[in-house]
Amino acid sequence: MMEETATVDIKSINEKIEKESAFVDLLMREINKVIVGQKHMVERLLIGLLGQGHILLEGVPGLAKTLAINTLSQAVDGSFSRIQFTPDLLPADVTGTLIYNMKLNDFSIKKGPIFANFVLADEINRAPAKVQSALLEAMQEKQVTIGDETFKLDKPFLVMATMNPVEQEGTYPLPEAQVDRFMLKTVIDYPKIADEQLIMRANLKGAWEKVSSVVSVEQILKAQEVVREVYMDEKIEKYILDIIFATRYPEKYKLEDLKPLISFGASPRGSINLATAAKCYAFIKRRGYVIPEDVRAVVYDVLRHRIGITYEAEAENVTSVDIINKIVNEIEVP
Repeated sequence: MMEETATVDIKSINEKIEKESAFVDLLMREINKVIVGQKHMVERLLIGLLGQGHILLEGVPGLAKTLAINTLSQAVDGSFSRIQFTPDLLPADVTGTLIYNMKLNDFSIKKGPIFANFVLADEINRAPAKVQSALLEAMQEKQVTIGDETFKLDKPFLVMATMNPVEQEGTYPLPEAQVDRFMLKTVIDYPKIADEQLIMRANLKGAWEKVSSVVSVEQILKAQEVVREVYMDEKIEKYILDIIFATRYPEKYKLEDLKPLISFGASPRGSINLATAAKCYAFIKRRGYVIPEDVRAVVYDVLRHRIGITYEAEAENVTSVDIINKIVNEIEVP
């Protein structure tokens, strides 16, 4: 009898999720009017948006990172702001500041660009640590204090920070503990040749299709709540925990050869984010339950920046992705 109610339950969850996630196809279609290819990046943006997380994007310039988040903000009818990080930026340039008004003989508050639904932090590693931490604090607390007043940030709130892997000169790398605040770290690659041909043609014509707002902010906020209802079996929870624990204690999972290569494993934030991202991925695929493939689809983006590698690993040219690869191939799939 117990089993019967469980299946009925999943069936009703599945129907609900299928109904609630109908807007995903609309949103994708709208974004694809402007963004050619880069499906991986667009999907990760949606996972961040639905999972109330933030994204760190790494890729060379010109891969439509700015265009992607701007297009998403237009399709969702949300506000968008872009902060170009430079070495002379101050925390107040991000969060806002108090301005003295001589007429009123008083201070008025000028809010910074962080007060938007979609914030692009361009080249986050160009700005000093103070500015980075001001942004990361706002991301974590979802609020900003200016003077003695605290302001809640608009919902939904999605920060997409970009990093340029090419130049390391004059940059301030993000500390490991701060990188952990990002739900996903996505590495984007060059488009395929056929896609690039379409991009080139559209640019030369200067004829981009207009993006319409197909989803309301309210729908996104509702979807963020509904995503939590996606069913996750205990076996899947155990699978996620095995992957996370294998990054901390590889020897317990017959992966002794990884022990000297890992300096630290994923934190509990890693397991929470992996479970959340897997639920969001299932939602995007319009399914009411999580399958192991959902976990495997997002595991690289969730764990890439959460595994510390040792000097020995660097000497052997082993990256965190290689380590995740070995772990995912070794851990038994439920």
